[in-house]
Amino acid sequence: MSGDQAADIARGAGAGVDVDVATTRFLLYGLLPGWFVPGLADWLMHRRTRIEDTSGTKESLIHSLMMAEIGLPIALTLRYRINPLLLSVQLGAAAVHEATALWDVRTAVVSDREVTPVEQHIHSFLESLPFGALASLMCLHADQVRSLVRGGGGDRDAWRLRKRRRPLSPGYLTGIGLAIGLCVVLPYGEELLRCRRAAWRRTWQAGQGTAGKESEESCASRFSRRPRVWSRSS
Repeated sequence: MSGDQAADIARGAGAGVDVDVATTRFLLYGLLPGWFVPGLADWLMHRRTRIEDTSGTKESLIHSLMMAEIGLPIALTLRYRINPLLLSVQLGAAAVHEATALWDVRTAVVSDREVTPVEQHIHSFLESLPFGALASLMCLHADQVRSLVRGGGGDRDAWRLRKRRRPLSPGYLTGIGLAIGLCVVLPYGEELLRCRRAAWRRTWQAGQGTAGKESEESCASRFSRRPRVWSRSS
């Protein structure tokens, strides 16, 4: 379906704005800010099921990895034009994120951390949002999708990053940055710190227990020694 056909359908449905404008608004002011809600909810589920005492640091690091896998293409998309290179990064990141999400759930299950039905539904949102964002971007930039399919042939800028013609406003970027700090970096940093502290505490307690056991064995051996019997030869 061509862009003109999509616009005709939208106008026929009574849409008062251009389809491309509406989709861009949805991405910038709907999908991206809305991403923080299930992210925070997932953190609350981890805290409720005491991740620090079950899967611990390993699963928390996997969460950090998944956020990096999604954060990098988002940061690039906010700053640079959509082209075959950026589309390749986005598609690759989405695929890697999905594989990491499977690893994450397996790690939780093997560790006996309870993954409740509510948390599973939260995961559904977190896994589907990247594909929703990608689908919207690919509809907005169908010409770049066709260029990617052709391997970028004939486009000298297909495989290099180029800054946006009209950069996003500083206010919007500042707001998104603050939201990332408050809703992603702060809670998941706290989670990782909590897991590390729990691991250190268990290590210290194990060390104290070993030291106490060795001390008890030393005392027991000291009092259980038999007195030496000396024989006087005639």
